[in-house]
Amino acid sequence: MTSQINHITCKIGLVSISDRASAGIYEDKGIPSLQEWLGRTIVSPFTIEARLIADEQSDIEDTLIDLVDYQGCHLILTTGGTGPALRDVTPEATVNIADKEMPGFGEQMRQISLNFVPTAILSRQVAVIRKQCLIINLPGQPKAIAQTLEGLKDENTNIKVQGIFAAVPYCLDLLGTDEKPMPYLETDETICKAFRPKK
Repeated sequence: MTSQINHITCKIGLVSISDRASAGIYEDKGIPSLQEWLGRTIVSPFTIEARLIADEQSDIEDTLIDLVDYQGCHLILTTGGTGPALRDVTPEATVNIADKEMPGFGEQMRQISLNFVPTAILSRQVAVIRKQCLIINLPGQPKAIAQTLEGLKDENTNIKVQGIFAAVPYCLDLLGTDEKPMPYLETDETICKAFRPKK
């Protein structure tokens, strides 16, 4: 792991998984919601590779592999396909292409969402690592996406429940090597304060 702050541009893959949106039956709201939140939150350089695909496990797997292995993404956020319905296969596809699982992300997302809806217990979001890329399944609803990334705040904007994105920059740090360093992701602390241990 390299500890040196660098100026590598973070490449973020956004994957919206929906049969109806990918078929043009309705407008996709997942990718625009993610782009808006990331644009407000990340203050270091980043670029986006976006994909809108159907709920087909092989397509999801192929898309994730392409974004990691060929497009060189450091972080991938997916939205959709994480419920109990028969067509919801995003977690299965994500785990299938993974080198490591990161269960804490899914646990925390459900913990956050349970503050809003009891059906959050039905969500099956997972997070994994493939090579040097962190892949996180997010909920399908735009409001829930922001809540899980950002966490819960009280009326004075103090953090009540930590959002998952606070842990993302340090996770990327840990994936870096001297031969292949990772981007040093920085955030707007008024929205989401990235946590890094004191050296």
